[in-house]
Amino acid sequence: MSETFSDPERAEQLVQACEKIRAQVGRVVVGQETVVEQILIAILARGHCLLEGVPGLAKTLMVKSLADAMHLAFHRIQFTPDLMPADITGTDIIQESDAGHRELVFDKGPIFTQMLLADEINRTPPKTQAALLEAMQEHEVTVGGTTYKLQEPFFVLATQNPIEQEGTYPLPEAQRDRFLFLVNVEYPTRDQEAMIIDRTTGSFDSKVEPVVTGDEIIAFQKTVRMVPLPEHVRNFVLDIVRSVRPREESCLPWVRQLVEWGPGPRACQQLVLASKARALLHGRYHVTIDDIEALALPVLRHRIVPTFNAEAEGISVADLVKRLLADVPRPKAQLL
Repeated sequence: MSETFSDPERAEQLVQACEKIRAQVGRVVVGQETVVEQILIAILARGHCLLEGVPGLAKTLMVKSLADAMHLAFHRIQFTPDLMPADITGTDIIQESDAGHRELVFDKGPIFTQMLLADEINRTPPKTQAALLEAMQEHEVTVGGTTYKLQEPFFVLATQNPIEQEGTYPLPEAQRDRFLFLVNVEYPTRDQEAMIIDRTTGSFDSKVEPVVTGDEIIAFQKTVRMVPLPEHVRNFVLDIVRSVRPREESCLPWVRQLVEWGPGPRACQQLVLASKARALLHGRYHVTIDDIEALALPVLRHRIVPTFNAEAEGISVADLVKRLLADVPRPKAQLL
């Protein structure tokens, strides 16, 4: 490995900060440790998350608790069929001054925050969904020919209900690709659900306290990018992503029958960044094959489009990713 990690002190601060954040979120959210870790990884990688789960699984509470623990400004937008782009970005309004002069003043929308919860994002038409695209990619908003920078750090965490199809508008592939992870929020275990009952129907009360700042999060994001990526791990990422593209000559034999569209280059970029963050969280100063395999599913599950045949046979994208990881050989580390 030609590179070495140069800031172990900052890495240790990152780990301690994330442990404090987990502890604060755990005061109000029961379970969901995997979901919280994946959201933290996305934040450290400067990415956005799409949370998918049935109602009542504390998705909103989880996001609000994370914002409170990180001392970030938080806004929640409830996406509905009649929501307009200006309801998200803001709009110019006519305002009269004390002297009687009228002028256009920009009234900022709820997107001007640091952590934005886009609740049930698939319940609003594509025109309104697209209002988030510029903010998610460039961290800025353009209204009336004027561009406004968003406050850093900035994250979008969107939710959608996987079981309802009527009255919904599936996100276009280009917008789904802007999300680093698609995180499945699962039901709690029996013991966790019993604890939820006790907490929410009794006198239990707890408050999330801020334990890190936005400036610290920005510093941690820079630290994540310093984590070395060994060449054999980079090649493994390329093998995984390119092997599931049906139009690549090097794709796996079954891909052309089961995959309509494969992931683009952003999948490689975000899989590497997320794996760098995971490596630090697990006390390592370089990325390993285990990091890549652990995060391949949340990175790829919304970037692979199965064919009609695959859907007819009941083969899910998760099944395809598992088969992909089983069929792509794990390379051996190259020692110098």
